[in-house]
Amino acid sequence: MAKKKTIRTIPQDRTPMREQDAKARAKNFEEVACGYNLEEALRESDRCLECPDEPCIAGCPVGIDIPGFIQQIGARNLHGAYDILTSTNLLPSICGRVCPQENQCEGVCTVGDSLEPVAIGRLERFVGDTAIKEGWTNIPYIEPTRFRVGVVGSGPAGMACAADMAKAGCDVTVYEAFHEPGGVLKYGIPDFRLPNTVIDAEIDKLRQLGVKFECNTLVGRLFTIEQMIEEMGYHAVFVGVGAGYPTMLNIPGDSLNGVLSANELLTRCNLMRARDFPAYDTPLPIGKRVAVVGAGNTAMDAMRVSLRLGAEKVYCIYRRSRTEAPARVEEVHHAEQEGVEFHWLTNPVEVLGDGTGSVRGMRCVRMELGEPDESGRRRPVPVAGSEFDFEADLIVYAIGTNANPIMGQTSKLKLNKWGYIAADDRLATSIAGVFAGGDIVTGAATVIQAMGAGRKAAASMKAYLGIRDPSLGYRPADGASTFFGIDARERNFARVRVA
Repeated sequence: MAKKKTIRTIPQDRTPMREQDAKARAKNFEEVACGYNLEEALRESDRCLECPDEPCIAGCPVGIDIPGFIQQIGARNLHGAYDILTSTNLLPSICGRVCPQENQCEGVCTVGDSLEPVAIGRLERFVGDTAIKEGWTNIPYIEPTRFRVGVVGSGPAGMACAADMAKAGCDVTVYEAFHEPGGVLKYGIPDFRLPNTVIDAEIDKLRQLGVKFECNTLVGRLFTIEQMIEEMGYHAVFVGVGAGYPTMLNIPGDSLNGVLSANELLTRCNLMRARDFPAYDTPLPIGKRVAVVGAGNTAMDAMRVSLRLGAEKVYCIYRRSRTEAPARVEEVHHAEQEGVEFHWLTNPVEVLGDGTGSVRGMRCVRMELGEPDESGRRRPVPVAGSEFDFEADLIVYAIGTNANPIMGQTSKLKLNKWGYIAADDRLATSIAGVFAGGDIVTGAATVIQAMGAGRKAAASMKAYLGIRDPSLGYRPADGASTFFGIDARERNFARVRVA
C-alpha cells in the first residue's frame, strides 16, 4: 500500500517550465512556454496530496476530476489521465495554456497553503499535448436522434455545447462569422500563447464527433435566430457568439488615424495573418512607438504582438497600479521580460494629432488610488496639475469589450440593460428552444467558464428536447412509482434493431 503523502514528503518546489529566451522570443511568434516533458510531469504530479475534500475540483468551472487525472500521470497511465480529463473538458491543451488556474483550481490547492500550489494547468497541457501527438481521441458510441441543433459561434462555449449535443445523438451545425472556426481562441490569442495548430487539433476532434462547421456565415445578417427555428428545421439553438465589440475611451482624438482597438490589431495579426506580410496581404498599421491602454490579458497580447511586429518602443498605460492589473501575473512578467515599458497610475485624457489626421502622441494625467469601487479595487483619482504628454504613433485600446448589437437588432431575444442576452438559470432565452451562454450572457470571462456555460446549456437543451442524459443514471424521485426500478414517468418506447 502506498505511503500517505504529506506536505513534508512531497517535492517542495514547483517544477519550472522551460521557456524561450526573452530576447529571442520577442522577435518571433513561436510559443513562449515549452511545456513539461514526462520526467517533469511525473515530478510535479508527485506534489499532489490527493486531498479527500478535493477543493481543486470545486474550484474548476467544469468540475474536472483533477486528483484523478494527476494520479494517472503519476502511474504513467497518460491515456487514462486523458480519459478522465476529456470526460468533462474537451479542450485540455487549450485550457492548460490560457485558463487562469491561479484564480481557480490552483487558487484553492491545499499545497498552496504552505508551498506553491500544484501546477495543475501545466499538467493538463502535458496530457492534452501528449494526446494530440499520439492521435488519441475519445469518440463514444452515438445513437442518432431525429433532432437538429444549431450553434451560433465556434468559440469555447459553442464548441463545448456542440460536443455534448453531438454525443447525445443530435445533428449539430456550428455557424462561424469568420473564415476559420475557433472564435476568440483563433482571433484573440496570439500563437506565442496558443498556437493555431493546437486549436485546429482540438476542433478536429469535434468533427470526428460529427459536428459540422459553416464558416463565413454571419447569423443575424444572412438569416435570423427565429428563421433557424421556424424555417431551417432546427429543434434547438445555442447562441455563444462572445462579446467582441470593442470599448473605446471616447476622448478627444479617438478618431485619428493610428487609433485602433486591441481586437482589431489581434484579429488582423492572428486570424488574418498580417504578421506574415507580405506572404499575406492583410493591411496592418505598424507603429514605432506603440501605447496600449489597459492591463488585462488582451492588453498584454497587444503589446507583445506589437514588439514582434517591429515596434521600437511599447508602453502600457494603466490608470491603476500593478496590484490591480487584471492580467495574469505570468503575462505581465513575460511582457516585462520582453521589454514593455509600464506606466502605472496613468490615465489618457486626449490623443494628440500631428495636423494631418494622424497620431503624434497622447496626453495623460497621473492618478492616485482612493477608496475601493464596486469591483473591489481602489478607485483611481486624478492628481491635480499632473498632466503630461509623450510621443506615440499608434494607440491601441484594450479596455474591455461589449456585446455585438447584431443579435439584438435582428431578433426578438430579450436583452439586459447592457445589451447582453438575458438568460435564466438554465440559460434559456426569451425565445422557446433558444439558449445562450458565455460572454454574450455574462460579459467577458475565462475560456473554461465559457465552456462550463456551453455544457450547462447543452444539459438544458437535452432536457428541453426530451433526451435522456445517461450520465444522470436512474434515480426515481422521492415517492415516485417505479417500473422495473425505473421512474414510471420515464416509460417510453425503445429502439429495436432488426437484422
